[in-house]
Amino acid sequence: MLKNIPSLISPELLKILMEMGHGDEIVIGDGNFPAAAYSKRLVRLDGLHVPQILTAILKLFPLDRFAENAFLMEKVPGDTVATPIWETYKTIAQEGDPNFKGFSHIERFSFYDRAKEAYAIIATSEPALYANIILKKGVIE
Repeated sequence: MLKNIPSLISPELLKILMEMGHGDEIVIGDGNFPAAAYSKRLVRLDGLHVPQILTAILKLFPLDRFAENAFLMEKVPGDTVATPIWETYKTIAQEGDPNFKGFSHIERFSFYDRAKEAYAIIATSEPALYANIILKKGVIE
């Protein structure tokens, strides 16, 4: 056990966050995201939801201050589903890292392509739709 590490950060996830370098990206996928199909390194956090994980990660993970650093999957054109979780994410990110620049939106299939190149993907049980996030790592100053 370690002090000050959020309990939902598994040893595997902690190792991955430590290994990542400046500019590397990590995906937090909702329950519908095809995480296993796209990941180089898959971390399963079944039973947990994205807001919990985002809050915990941002206690440890610096966002890139030199580039866009947080991305959401865009809704498919014509889909009328509400995405109130995006406001929750915005609040968490603003409180979690002063380098947060706001979310950029990425078209669905472009998001999948970018996820394939991510350092790791976290699979969650998040039930909200379009609840996928990519975070770009910065440096500790």
